[in-house]
Amino acid sequence: MGKKLRKEALIFTGLLVIVAFTVHFQAWIDHPLEHIKRLPESPFGIWHPLLFTFVIYLLLWGIRLIVNVSRKFFAR
Repeated sequence: MGKKLRKEALIFTGLLVIVAFTVHFQAWIDHPLEHIKRLPESPFGIWHPLLFTFVIYLLLWGIRLIVNVSRKFFAR
């Protein structure tokens, strides 16, 4: 795996953990295994943590892209 891909995978994984703990903090503290087991019963579906994280990741990626392009533009 290339350095860039590894970095992006680490960002995505970190974001997934941060979002999961932020949104469901009390469930992770009180009953973490039960919380994971009940994932298929979620009204958003079993894949919703990955889907929601991916949407947030895309938004952050877009912001990072704009910042990097503007840095290069103004560095000239």
